[in-house]
Amino acid sequence: MDTLSYKTISANKATVQKEWLLVDAEGETLGRLASKVAKMLRGKYKPNFTPHVDCGDNVIVINSEKIQLSGNKLESKTYIRHTGYPGGQRSQTASELMEKNPAQVIEKAVKGMLPKNKLGAELFRNLKVYVGSEHNQEAQKPTAINLNEFK
Repeated sequence: MDTLSYKTISANKATVQKEWLLVDAEGETLGRLASKVAKMLRGKYKPNFTPHVDCGDNVIVINSEKIQLSGNKLESKTYIRHTGYPGGQRSQTASELMEKNPAQVIEKAVKGMLPKNKLGAELFRNLKVYVGSEHNQEAQKPTAINLNEFK
């Protein structure tokens, strides 16, 4: 056999087909939702996945205030940040962050599951998280996705 019967396809910005997906977070567990959304942003479920290219979809998450955390994580899970000044370490529990900004809980979980480089920052810009069922992306005509269909 002199020729290959197949070719390895490497996606680039011109050949990638990006879609808009709508995910409802109501009743979902935080970590399970975040891992599936991260896979959608990365494009890992697509047959032409290429690790160094943004071949994922744009994802809209609604009802972020109705997310659930399993076990005792609402009181025990802490988010730590630093102001940059000496003694400037600040921490918040998940319940405090949910009261202040519920969308940020999902954003932090998804961001932690993306690559820690320029590609990860680019992928994170494709995520939109909203409190409530209203969102600003009606013009893009997003497709509603059932997360139980994804692995």
